[in-house]
Order: sequence, then C-alpha cells, then structure tokens
Amino acid sequence: MRRWLVGLLVIGVLGGLIALAAISTLLGGVGSGDFMFGAPCGSVLATTDPREAPRVAVRVSDLDAEQRAIVEQIIAIGKQRRLPPRAWQIAIQAGMTESRLHNLPYGDRDSLGIFQMRPSQGWGSVAQVTDPVYEINKFYDKLLMVPGWENQRPGDSAQAIERSAFPARYHQWEPLAVNVIGTVGGDVTEYVKASCTTPLPAPSEVAGRAIQYALGEVGKPYVWGATGPNAYDCSGLMLRSYQSAGVTLPRVAAQQYWAGTQLPVRQAQPGDLLFWGYDTSNPDTIHHVAMYLGNGRMVEAANQTVPLRQRAVNFDEHELMPLAVRPGVPVAKA
Repeated sequence: MRRWLVGLLVIGVLGGLIALAAISTLLGGVGSGDFMFGAPCGSVLATTDPREAPRVAVRVSDLDAEQRAIVEQIIAIGKQRRLPPRAWQIAIQAGMTESRLHNLPYGDRDSLGIFQMRPSQGWGSVAQVTDPVYEINKFYDKLLMVPGWENQRPGDSAQAIERSAFPARYHQWEPLAVNVIGTVGGDVTEYVKASCTTPLPAPSEVAGRAIQYALGEVGKPYVWGATGPNAYDCSGLMLRSYQSAGVTLPRVAAQQYWAGTQLPVRQAQPGDLLFWGYDTSNPDTIHHVAMYLGNGRMVEAANQTVPLRQRAVNFDEHELMPLAVRPGVPVAKA
C-alpha cells in the first residue's frame, strides 16, 4: 500500500511539473517579474493606467472638424520633418491637454493657440503662436531639445515642454493619441527606428493563472450574459479567468478595454486581451473580447454556434482594435 501511495505521489508531482512547464512554454518565460519586451524607438506608446483615464472619455469619432484638421497637420508636419510617431503622439497629447486641440485666441495670461504658447516667454509673436504651422513646428523644435524624449513616456516629454503645474494630466490622452495616429497616420513604419528598443510593461505574473483557467473552460457552451461556471459569454470568460488570478475586471467587453495597461496589439503577449469593434477608431463599438495565448493563438467564447474554443488569430483581422490590454499591470515608469 505504501509503495502504491508513493507511486501516486510521484505521478502527481510529475503531472504538476508537466503542467507548469506547459504554461511556462506558452508564456515564453513571462512572469519572472523583471521580464521586459521592446518597442522600436519612436513608436507610439500606450501604457495608460486606468486611474488616469479622462473623466469624459473622448474617442476619435468625437473629434470636431478643427480638432481633426489640427491632428492631421501635426502628423503631416511630423512626417515632413522625418520625426517618428512618438513625436506626433507627444504633440497630440500636449495639444489635447492645453487646448483640446483648438487654436484658441485666449488663455491664461498671454497663452495662446494649440499649445498655449506665451509671446512674453519667447515663443513668438501673437501672429506666430496662433498660426498652426508655426505652432506645430515650434513645438517640435522644443521637443527635439528634450533629453531622452524618444525613450520616455510621451506625457513626460509633453510636460518637459509645457512645464505645467499638473504634470500627470498629459498621460490621460495616451489612448486617444494612439487611436488617432492609427486612424489618420497611415503607414508609420518608415518613420520608426528599428535599431533600438524602449521598455514596455512586463506581462503580468497572473497571466499564467488566467490562461490556465480559460483553457480549462474550453468546450463549455456559450450563453449570452453568462459568467460561469457552466457557460460563458466572451467578457464573462475574461472576467472569471482574471478573477481566478486575483484581478477584478468590469463585466462587459467595452469596459474591459479600459481596465489595464494598453499596448499596440501587434505586441500582445500571452494573457493580454484582444478586442473587436464595429469601428476600430471608436472603443464604444467594441463587441467582442478574447485572450491572447501567444504564437498566433487565442481562447474565446465566440457565439452560440460554437463552444468555448482555441483558435488562430491574425493581427490584420477585420474589426480587431489597434490596442491590446494587459489586466492588472501598473504603468511602467520611465
């Protein structure tokens, strides 16, 4: 009897080690705590802490004609100057913070224009600091003088130029800036340096547990509005998977999009959430969420016609949102 019990114990331990090895392989080493992966220098960087979300969420589709025109000028001038998308992002976040991307004829003391430049502080004449082409070029001139601007959080670079009494307020516009660039920026690859990398937030240590839970539910039925344990809808599966790992998510997919660190979808890591929307420039239209597993695979509760499943995913899929979300991960500090 004793030998039999020892044999069962050995088998159990080996089984556990095999399971852990499988998850470790799936994660590709994720979960060490100090694991980092890189984004090309100058690429857009969305590492927004949910606590910094704007009080009133602004989507690309909410921009008025003047805001849209100013964004297009920021990007066009950035391209003319061969500046990378990170520079455009910094300008968009600064403009959104200072003037809501309007060319204002007024401001605090003598502050004017998109970036609230002050003639009395040497930014230019009144006519110049209310001329969008001059303003944008002047902002870029100042940006190029900020040490390390390509490698730090965009809002920190905006603060270095604007010198606001409220330095953290620039960060809240990261998702909007990234979505704007994704919508109107066109192909940005030629403007991004591929020879260096900057750190992005490490995948969460809880990702492995969330993945393990989700994979354990594969085969169960899809039921709209269900959150387990016998059936799930798409967001219900994500909710319970991360709940099993100690992370609380909102109930519906559109809210889950704002419930963690955002990053470019092509840099998604195992455990990150992928989203689909009818309008990829407007997160309000999100209708589906799934969990990325790595190596072009994901797990999802798709619809009533199929049970919970794994399937292949392509980052060029129709309606796939430009940002993935990493639940439970704080913002990486520059």
